Amino acid sequence: MKKLLLCSLLMGATLLASAQTDSLSKSIQKRSEAIGHGGNNEIKINLLMTVIGIPEITYERLIGDNMGLGISGSVALEDNVDYRFAVTPHYRLYFGTKKANGFFIEGNMALIGTRENIYFVSESSYYSGGFYGRSGKTHTNFGLGAAAGAKFLTRNGFLGEAYLGVGRIMGERRYIREYPRIGITIGKRF
Repeated sequence: MKKLLLCSLLMGATLLASAQTDSLSKSIQKRSEAIGHGGNNEIKINLLMTVIGIPEITYERLIGDNMGLGISGSVALEDNVDYRFAVTPHYRLYFGTKKANGFFIEGNMALIGTRENIYFVSESSYYSGGFYGRSGKTHTNFGLGAAAGAKFLTRNGFLGEAYLGVGRIMGERRYIREYPRIGITIGKRF
C-alpha cells in the first residue's frame, strides 16, 4: 500500500511539473510577442548613410532566434558621390541572449554601381582661365564583404543598430576597389 501511494504521488508530481513547464514556455512566448520581440520582420533606415547622401533602406527576415537574412538598397541623391547605387543582400549571426539582439557578424554581397569621373580641359576653357569639364561613366560590379555590429531592441519593438565593415569589388574596377558597409540605423520589428 505504501509503495502504491508513493508511486502515484511521484507520477502526479511529474505530470504537474511538466504542465507547469509547458504553461511557462507559453507565457514567455506571449510576453515576448507582447513587448515586440515576437515578430520576424524588420524594416530599418540607415541614418548615417542618409547624412552622407546615400540613403539606405533595409528589410531583414529573422529565420531563427540567432540569425537573419536581409537586403539593403541605397541610391545616391547627390551628383558628387562616386557610389551611385547598391543592392546588398546579407546574412547575420547574432550572439545575444534575446531573439536577434546584441552583437552580430555579417557576411554580405553587393551589386554596386560606381562612377568613374573623367576630367578634361576643353579648348575654350583653356584660354578663359582653365575651367575643367567633367564626364562620368557608371560601372556596375559585384562585391563581397563582412561587417560586425550590435543591435539594441526596445520593449515596444523599435530597434537601433550600429555596424562597421568593408567589402571588396570584384571584376572591372578602375580606382574604386572597396565599398563601405557602415551604419547607424533605426527601425521597427513586426
